[in-house]
Amino acid sequence: MKKQLLATLVTAAACAPAFAEPTVYGKANVSFQLADENDVSTTELTSNASRIGVKGDLDVEGGLEVIYQAEFEVQFDDGDSDGETFSQRNIFIGVKGDFGAVKAGKFDTPLKVAQNKVDLFNDLEGDIKNMITVNDNRADNIVSYESPNLAGFQGKFAVVSSELENQDDGFSASGSYTIEGLYLALALDQDVEAEGVDAVRFVAQYSFADIQLGAMYENLDPDQGNDADALFFSAKYTLNDFAFKGQLGLSDIVEEDGRSVSLGVDYRIAKPLKVFAYYTMIDSDDVTENAGQGTDNQYLGAGVELKF
Repeated sequence: MKKQLLATLVTAAACAPAFAEPTVYGKANVSFQLADENDVSTTELTSNASRIGVKGDLDVEGGLEVIYQAEFEVQFDDGDSDGETFSQRNIFIGVKGDFGAVKAGKFDTPLKVAQNKVDLFNDLEGDIKNMITVNDNRADNIVSYESPNLAGFQGKFAVVSSELENQDDGFSASGSYTIEGLYLALALDQDVEAEGVDAVRFVAQYSFADIQLGAMYENLDPDQGNDADALFFSAKYTLNDFAFKGQLGLSDIVEEDGRSVSLGVDYRIAKPLKVFAYYTMIDSDDVTENAGQGTDNQYLGAGVELKF
């Protein structure tokens, strides 16, 4: 009887799904900056999309994996606009196999992800979302499919549920190709930023030796109003533990005649730890009712980033 019970337990254990221990990860990115915003000068301590999360996978039968992630932004300074320390970032559950991956939850759209790493000042004041684009969306109620990588090609498709009877669902898609340091992507959104608004984004990035070059073109086409365009360029040169970087963006998408220029340097102390300094200028000639007399902002700062 005991031998039969032992055999049953061994068989059950062998057939049970293989559950990997969840991975806890995060990033602390904090900077101190001098901010001059439309002639109002202040000093600021900023938490730049610092985050903590947990992710993992569960092997099931048929070569399938259940995947999950729960990531939250952590404010190291004075909280978000509502004074909250934590806020939701990418959160999903899905399944992955030879066919690709299907996910559902709240996470970045395929168009946003298509930017790859061309934005060298991501999460800082020079982030493209501050003057170049309104289409870097992290969508609620999103379901996506990601194809496997086929000789460098990959496609991503997503539906964003409006959960409203009289409002269209959003659609986001991208196709990318990667080979020997070259990355190309074409992406489009329909009814994601807002109902009746379409967007197209083209991204090119090339890395060789210690140099990385990037470019992006974007078009925003609303049903009501004029369409708007954006051009963006970036460059990075790595020398030992230093990375010197700069980027320039010209856009009518956020504000009319918008410009964003950033220069910076990173110094990597260890693989997960770096210090950095930056200068960013953001301005526009927009004198519409929403923008007032336009934007004229400058930022000079330094900070530290630790990944774990």
